Amino acid sequence: MTSTTRRDFLKTSLGASLLGTILPAAPGFLARAPAAPLRRKADGTILVALQLAGGNDGLNAIVPYANDDYGRNRRTLRLTAREVLKIDADLGFHPGMPAMKRLFDDGLLTVVQGVGYPQPNQSHETSMRIWQTGHPEDPMFQTGWLGRAADALVGLAPADMPAVFVGQIARPFVLNARTAVVPSVGKIEDCFLRSASGHMEPAGRPNALLEFVRQTAAAADVLNRKLETAAKRPTNVDYPPLPLAQSLRTVAQLIRAEAGIRLFVVELGGQEPGGFDTHANQRDNHASLLRQLSQCVAAWADDLCGDRLLDRVVLMTYSEFGRTLAENGRRGTDHGSAAPVFLVGGRLRGGLVGPHPDLADIENGGGGKHHTDFRRLYAVLLESWLGLDARAILSGDFKPLDLLRDA
Repeated sequence: MTSTTRRDFLKTSLGASLLGTILPAAPGFLARAPAAPLRRKADGTILVALQLAGGNDGLNAIVPYANDDYGRNRRTLRLTAREVLKIDADLGFHPGMPAMKRLFDDGLLTVVQGVGYPQPNQSHETSMRIWQTGHPEDPMFQTGWLGRAADALVGLAPADMPAVFVGQIARPFVLNARTAVVPSVGKIEDCFLRSASGHMEPAGRPNALLEFVRQTAAAADVLNRKLETAAKRPTNVDYPPLPLAQSLRTVAQLIRAEAGIRLFVVELGGQEPGGFDTHANQRDNHASLLRQLSQCVAAWADDLCGDRLLDRVVLMTYSEFGRTLAENGRRGTDHGSAAPVFLVGGRLRGGLVGPHPDLADIENGGGGKHHTDFRRLYAVLLESWLGLDARAILSGDFKPLDLLRDA
């Protein structure tokens, strides 16, 4: 998947909306499928989903360092009380995550523990597809849960482009939509538009098509100036020289540009099965990934905090499954079950949500059975954060988690 062209970005962000404005009575023109209704008025809140491909080892991210089962089963991978960044007498962050521990201490990071779904699938492709679609009972469902959210947002406010993937891999299936066009970009400069407004003034009697072209070009000029201003704006934050940091910096710039984007997806780990698939030599490889995650997300949060924008944004991580409690003989772990999800934002309650999974009661060799269905997390982000009808998007009722302040 290559980055979107100027023509694609123009067509996506402006074309359909202006056609709907100029030619509202055209029967069947740009007809859309019914969108999920809003539960409340949208207020410009933004969701950023960060894909961790490969199956992140939650047991060495939020470490049960005082647990005997953990210690006995991880001869080479065990992290001790002296190594972890302690949360309490039982749990601690991986030592490579001091930046995220700082966000946690500041109340900007929430960790939802024991997240998964019933009868977890052990296949990378299938389990990731389940997380992306929100349909464990039908992993071949043809749209992603964020794609369906994008469809709903287009139905609400067609002047806005609802969603964007920022990264270098193929666009993740989570953004697969029915009606919304969701582009991929690598950096904000990929979004710059070339205006032709000076050459497209309608002459003679009014002409709907020429008027559409003129208004489209004028709107492109306005958006282009906003994007260029955001791209040139200096920041006091030093982003690390890492691909995820570049992606998150682009997200921050697009948020500042007020381009109307409500949903972003970024990734760490690369194309599936991804770098988090740590079957061998896990200790150093996983530590490197967690350092990148911690440094990049914290830099992005600091950047948005500088402009008081973090209150409008929630970032959430997702991965297809956790890892096994026991090592596999290759100084690594295999495909497991439940794992923690990290959320960053200015209106989160912060702290730990839910108990750590019981390591004496595991499934599929994983790090404990899940106790929180991932669709409960999706439900609160759709319903309480984005203002959408979670039941319509998720095809069922899932009790939203209590994660937000003043929601």
